[in-house]
Amino acid sequence: VDLIAVFVVIFVTYIVSLEAKKALRLNNIMVFVKFGIIALFIVVGIFFVKPENWQPFTPFGFSGVLDGAALVFFAFLGFDSVAMAAEEVKEPQKDVPRGIIGSILIATALYIVVTLILTGIVPFTELGVSDPVAFAMRYVGHGTIGAVIAVGAILTLLTVTISMMYSLARLLFAVSKDGLLPKFMTEIDEKHRTPRKATFVAGVAALFFAGFFPLNILAELTNIVALTYLMLVSLGLLKLRKMFGKPKAGEFKVPFVPILPIISIGTCLVLMLRLQPVTWIVFGIVTAIGLVIYFGYGYQHSKMNQQN
Repeated sequence: VDLIAVFVVIFVTYIVSLEAKKALRLNNIMVFVKFGIIALFIVVGIFFVKPENWQPFTPFGFSGVLDGAALVFFAFLGFDSVAMAAEEVKEPQKDVPRGIIGSILIATALYIVVTLILTGIVPFTELGVSDPVAFAMRYVGHGTIGAVIAVGAILTLLTVTISMMYSLARLLFAVSKDGLLPKFMTEIDEKHRTPRKATFVAGVAALFFAGFFPLNILAELTNIVALTYLMLVSLGLLKLRKMFGKPKAGEFKVPFVPILPIISIGTCLVLMLRLQPVTWIVFGIVTAIGLVIYFGYGYQHSKMNQQN
């Protein structure tokens, strides 16, 4: 049992169950720490870049690019937490899309810059380590900076955990409002005005996986589940447009339908097919459990289904 992971999940669950502002305040502090670490690495590391280390630029070819994208897709998760906070935003039609697109652009730019510097400092053949950024600093003789980066990286993982726990709790809350999950998760804490019970359910689920599953299985399982629900969102969008037509004024509207949803579905499928067979087996088991919950409880209690 990974006790450290268990204690972290318990701590994060408690933080997220409090007022949203308190959870996000801690998250914001950690974000500043994270940006500080990235800036430190860029400022110091750029002076040790050797362009010859970038040759060949894609050593494993396009196939390797797809494998890498499928493996590290979880690094881009978190932007969806902005959408989960739509009910707590003053102008969701404007602020939610801006928040999602802005976070993706910033994250992508930082990943590209850091990766270029990292692979420019250390030959890619030597980067098969658990802490590559800190290792790069030690590689050029800056062990102290490497240690600071390593400690900071561990602390800032809290931002990801808080963000995902926050979004998962809101997701359970939203799904329960329709009756697909038990009604008790729709209860709002009178003092903190947060879905406290939905947060605790999310915490228990996260604690189980964090404490009892190997990290490599968790990473790929996270990827395949995320890719599946993003694909289902795109399929759902096509279905909704067919059922209800274009959104009315003031409602959320996705541009370039059906082109964007079809591209999204195809991209998700390609990345999912690059994952290991064992990941598909675990995913199949988890999906089967989800289908049992849906057809055994959710389908019968869904308000939308009853109206139809």
